Amino acid sequence: MNSSLHSFRTIRPCECHPIRDLKYSATGENILIVAGNAQAKVVDRDAHEIMECPKGDQYIVDMSSTKGHTAMLNCGSWHPKKREEFMTCSNDGTVRLWDINQPKKHKNVIKPKSIQGRRSIPTSCAYSRDGRWVAAACQDGSVQIWDHEKMFVNVAMKNMKAHVNGTDTSCVCFSYDNLQFATRGGDDTLKLWDVRNLSKSVHVKENLSNLFPMTDCFFSPDDKLIVTGISATKDHKKGKLAFFDRITFDSHFEVEFDSSVVRCFWHPRLNQIVCGCSDGSIKIYYDDTKSQRGPKLSLAKTKPKMKQVEMMVGQNIITPHALPMFRTSKPMSTHKQEERHRKDPLKSHRPDLPVSGHGEGGRVGAHGSTLSQYVVKQLVLRKTDERDKDPRGAILRHAKEAESDPFWVAPAYQATQPKPIFQKNVESDEDTEDNMEPLWKKRRV
Repeated sequence: MNSSLHSFRTIRPCECHPIRDLKYSATGENILIVAGNAQAKVVDRDAHEIMECPKGDQYIVDMSSTKGHTAMLNCGSWHPKKREEFMTCSNDGTVRLWDINQPKKHKNVIKPKSIQGRRSIPTSCAYSRDGRWVAAACQDGSVQIWDHEKMFVNVAMKNMKAHVNGTDTSCVCFSYDNLQFATRGGDDTLKLWDVRNLSKSVHVKENLSNLFPMTDCFFSPDDKLIVTGISATKDHKKGKLAFFDRITFDSHFEVEFDSSVVRCFWHPRLNQIVCGCSDGSIKIYYDDTKSQRGPKLSLAKTKPKMKQVEMMVGQNIITPHALPMFRTSKPMSTHKQEERHRKDPLKSHRPDLPVSGHGEGGRVGAHGSTLSQYVVKQLVLRKTDERDKDPRGAILRHAKEAESDPFWVAPAYQATQPKPIFQKNVESDEDTEDNMEPLWKKRRV
């Protein structure tokens, strides 16, 4: 990325589902993508897909028997020590641990329970900085923590009334010393908790509007401040990024935005704060002396200049007294030049026009474009001859004329032709009677 701040690649990993969470791994080589579907994805830094979590069977009641989530995902987190392990939570009431080396099935399943022992939907999850604790904030207002080194059957620590029941706790974040953690509730509160005593919160800050189920909260790299985003409301039309002292929980500093602050993060190594707002803008805050790399490298890179293409323009030489064959045509507009090319059959690749008349160039006339059509039409148009109907009758109609006035055959054989003598057919009565009898009654001779 250079000073223009344009992305070098754009992808749509989960089709039309909204992206709910993005997390870099501890080494920074992989990115966890949690979208509105039931399948999380892992891509590398160049946006090439490494793993896609499988989808479970939604008709199975026991969620531990399925190989993946069956409902929309809410949050995800990487293990701080193991670079191949990550965690996701979903509306199916489970928190699942995954391993990149085993992409076909989850590694472990955690099922949070409510006070009545029923299924509770986790809205956010997080690892502790040392990877020992796994925390999940649920929709019933509870915060539950499990020991990563043990079986995820029983809860190690829990507070069932951490926030108001029915609200979405948008974030859970551990401090760098692993002794405290903060939660950003959907009841417009920010609370600080001690891992050693989870029965009561250490500090509470109220009236911090939270209109989004993904609003973040985090600790500063020196563990002295707690930062969270505040949504813009009708009364307060501007959003804020609020800084609170960890010990006294007093307001330390505020930064105003034109829209709500939803996602925010303070990078411990780069020492820069990244804020994502509800209007789609991203703002990065850094210090010239204390911050390192990150956007400072992008601002140092200048935008590449456009490559200039050299073109040779042909000179138009006017020769009014030259012969027509050597005279150059006058320059004309593109429209007139296209019209002239349109009239030229060779340049415009005009198809052959219909042939009128007898035809030329091996093409038959307008009556038919092929020889077969021409022959068929000639057969149809030809006049019918009566001789084709009855040839014997056509010959016998000239018998009387040939007998009265012989001209062709009789005069040629008149001198040598003998006189014809025909036998008279005289039949007797007996023969006539015999012939009338059937064949089986005739006498044998």
